Amino acid sequence: MKSGFFCVIVILGLLTALPAFALDLHQARGAGILGEKPDGYVEVLKKSPEAEALADEVNQKRLQEYTRISKQNDQPVDVVAKIAAEKIINGLKPGEYYQDTSGDWKTHD
Repeated sequence: MKSGFFCVIVILGLLTALPAFALDLHQARGAGILGEKPDGYVEVLKKSPEAEALADEVNQKRLQEYTRISKQNDQPVDVVAKIAAEKIINGLKPGEYYQDTSGDWKTHD
């Protein structure tokens, strides 16, 4: 009987932990954990170690891609990032968060 109860507790613990391990950008934006900024990067809206790690990873990859594109097109990285931000924000799903140019956080319609 005790081993059955222990198994249920372990399974419930694993199920609770799974979303943290499986968190990706789309899920994080949909849950309001990350938001898109007008500078082309994401920001953590609901702090957690997983959210911080995901934001760091996304932002590093974006910087690498923005840098690559900037070199190909002889444009500053920040210009490339702002152009990308516009496209990313326009493509958000309803309810996902973005920061407008005045710094206010809004949800996409």
